[in-house]
Amino acid sequence: MTLRLEKDGKIAQLLIDRPDKRNAFTQEMWELFPTLLADAMADDAIRVLMVKASQADSAFSAGADIGEFSAGAKDPDWRAKNQAAIRKVQHDLARAPKPTVAVIDQDCIGGGCGIAIACDMRVAGSNSRFGITPAKLGLVYSLHDTKLLVDLVGPAQAKRILFTGQLLSAAEAQAIGLVTMLADDPHGEAAALAETMASVSSHSQKMSKAIVRRILDGQADDDAETAAQFDAAFEGEDFREGVSAFLEKRKAEF
Repeated sequence: MTLRLEKDGKIAQLLIDRPDKRNAFTQEMWELFPTLLADAMADDAIRVLMVKASQADSAFSAGADIGEFSAGAKDPDWRAKNQAAIRKVQHDLARAPKPTVAVIDQDCIGGGCGIAIACDMRVAGSNSRFGITPAKLGLVYSLHDTKLLVDLVGPAQAKRILFTGQLLSAAEAQAIGLVTMLADDPHGEAAALAETMASVSSHSQKMSKAIVRRILDGQADDDAETAAQFDAAFEGEDFREGVSAFLEKRKAEF
């Protein structure tokens, strides 16, 4: 299977498993991704999702399967189906309620980079390379995914990435905000980050993530709903446990 979901305690891994093709995505993979994502989000035991290659020494993803894409792109019906499938992946991943982390070692290009920027965080190894390359194919990047890129790196750097189609080193990607954490061992670093996130309040994380999304989508001040969420937290189980743990000088169990 080219994509699979593995669960271990509070952490799930959505594994891209097509190393012989540099984890390039087929239409079937784009269509399967949201189902696996929804499974992880619906499982109350899962607190964090990591998206990564199944093998540590392979590309995160080289993007679309160029053989399938070049053939299918001639068919308007196939193009529409492909575009809808990719949009659903990007839209659902960017708005997934739980924390998501892309773990990147080696190339993260095209549609693969799109998946990475739709995650909350990107932990990358020093050998990673990043690129979004529609300019090399005469194509146009979608507005939704362009906004995800602009939100991360700002308009000027987004323009440079899109106008040139060049690949960025991991160090440069970190310098402009595309990479969240750069590590010699990205898989170990990401696992430690996931464990830390899984140890604190999931309610706080979900509400914070939803608020950040509201801000990115243009909201600048509280409304009745966000004010009510703030107030309701003081009556929540996580708040009671957090305060009790603090007063008892122990680690909170959320």
